[in-house]
Amino acid sequence: MELSPDIYERIVAAKLFMDQNFHEPISLDGISGQACFSRFHFHRLFSRIYRKTPHQYLTRKRLDKAQELLSQNIPVTDVCNEVGFESVGSFSTLFKKEVGIGPQHYRNMMIMKKQKAQVQPRTFIPHCFIEGYKLDK
Repeated sequence: MELSPDIYERIVAAKLFMDQNFHEPISLDGISGQACFSRFHFHRLFSRIYRKTPHQYLTRKRLDKAQELLSQNIPVTDVCNEVGFESVGSFSTLFKKEVGIGPQHYRNMMIMKKQKAQVQPRTFIPHCFIEGYKLDK
């Protein structure tokens, strides 16, 4: 079944709503309301277009922002609240499941990486770039 441009525009509008409000509690009813679809129809269309459910999209958006904030040395509790999770426990569990390590460990790794980059900046420059610009001489 071919989707009309109007349907795409409404789904994109709902996605943009999620992008702008991911840090707030958002329900499927609220998101589907932005697109003027029933929650079930919206869920089907969004999943078809983006190849993930609205919940999966929103969770990924929140986790991506959390990784960005954690790399800025912001405390885990503050990150949890800023990206829209309701409890530090659920945030930490989901973060570890999706990223592979807990948020505190991730934060510490990013701090160490930045410190190492300041002490040994060449280790963070691609070798081809060093060779191309003769930086190793």
